[in-house]
Amino acid sequence: MTAASDLRTAALASKAWPYEEARKLLKRYPDGKPGGAPVLFETGYGPSGLPHIGTFQEVLRTTMVRRAYEEMTGAPTRLLAFSDDMDGLRKVPDNVPNQAMLAEHLGKPLTRIPDPFGKFDSFAAHNNAMLRDFLDRFGFEYEFASSTDYYTSGRFDAKLKDVLRHYDAIMAVMLPTLRAERQATYSPVLPVSPKSGVVLQVPVEVVDAEAGLIRFDDDGETIEQSILGGNAKLQWKPDWGMRWAALGVDYEMYGKDLIDSGVLGGRICQILGGRKPEGMVYELFLDAKGEKISKSKGNGLSIEEWLTYGPDESLAFYIYREPKKAKSLHLGLIPRAVDDYWQFRGNYASQPVEQRLGNPVHHIHNGPPPQPTGIPITFGLLLNLVGVLNTNSSELVSNYLLEFLPDIPPLDVDTELERLIDFAIAYHRDVVAPTLQRRAPAGVEVAALERLDRELAELSADASAEDIQNIVYEIGKSGGFSELRDWFKALYETLLGSSQGPRMGSFIALYGIANTRRLIAEALAK
Repeated sequence: MTAASDLRTAALASKAWPYEEARKLLKRYPDGKPGGAPVLFETGYGPSGLPHIGTFQEVLRTTMVRRAYEEMTGAPTRLLAFSDDMDGLRKVPDNVPNQAMLAEHLGKPLTRIPDPFGKFDSFAAHNNAMLRDFLDRFGFEYEFASSTDYYTSGRFDAKLKDVLRHYDAIMAVMLPTLRAERQATYSPVLPVSPKSGVVLQVPVEVVDAEAGLIRFDDDGETIEQSILGGNAKLQWKPDWGMRWAALGVDYEMYGKDLIDSGVLGGRICQILGGRKPEGMVYELFLDAKGEKISKSKGNGLSIEEWLTYGPDESLAFYIYREPKKAKSLHLGLIPRAVDDYWQFRGNYASQPVEQRLGNPVHHIHNGPPPQPTGIPITFGLLLNLVGVLNTNSSELVSNYLLEFLPDIPPLDVDTELERLIDFAIAYHRDVVAPTLQRRAPAGVEVAALERLDRELAELSADASAEDIQNIVYEIGKSGGFSELRDWFKALYETLLGSSQGPRMGSFIALYGIANTRRLIAEALAK
């Protein structure tokens, strides 16, 4: 068997979630998609705001499923990043300039509203450009699609006529989901006013489905108008179903909050002669308090914030893990995510192919990760080193590592370690340092620190981390502590100023025995 066939066989048997999702497509097309056509994956984007972490996670996870399907089948695929840029602007975003100007255009399609940043032809054009830049930055392979382009070019015309032909059936799906007052004015078709340019939320009457004609009231005037060529759009749930049917979407995932919308969209897709796509319902991120993240509340963590303190791969690693489980998203998660990523990356080369396919780095990197596969120090340990050195100088930290870790490659070559040093300095400065406060030792902690100092004094300067860890461990067991973890917590709080910290043997070996004894002396002096 060839390496490619071995990979395909392993992929078909893998329990990793991207392969589990891809198997849904194997069931959808047991003999491949008819005519050898590419399997179509889709992600949606609402361009009334800038791209955010929800956009990133959806495109990333969809790409992982896409690559898993390709590994299983070798069949062609496409990913369509679809922008709902014909939506009417419902409210002025808080984070953009020229808000008074935008307020004058409320209700109009985003592509017909001036760009408040003054750089593009429209507000949608600006945000669409940000989306493409965002996706390009992370190297996603995709095709961009604009709702306005698809409506105005006539690509949706055939299905829009179907919407009018099956108007009553679509209303029968939607009306039971609405409150009584909303039912009275609801229409799945939203005409664009020929007078104001606003996307109207008004009842409509189908005049001629074959011609695409409707009748509606526009500010007291009865208007008869075609819905084709961009003169109308659909409410977003019928729009979703119509798009699935019109484009033949095979796979689209969405958040738990859209379960009901996905069900309705699927029913409308079937009414219009399509087949609901396969997909995964993923859980939503929570903030540090366990509350749902809301853009309006601003209680979430932005991509820019995460990438200030950790590399792209650490964010991708965190997003990969357990997509169907609700997870917190806050700055305190970054060090663990960085270290877990590097641990899995370091394990990859020695794993058999079956385990590699279950390794998150395989899906983050679309295959084997780049060299080097590991780093000689954990991010957590690096953070503690930056803390005790009390420095913002990456050169100082680099020189320290070169002195105490002589086996590492030159740091001008190992750029990933250089990047981690910069991240550690930024994270310590902004997140850790404001919370640090070294306390004085008390009770049995005093004698335990004195003993640690004496035993460290008897070691050679190049004592191994394991030997040092054994000493620390033995002092904790016999030092009168109720639990061993109380001893480690005391070390962190008195020497490092934090309630948690690194493996002390590794830290002392890196920081140096003499330097550590100075820390102990400072603590005992309190």
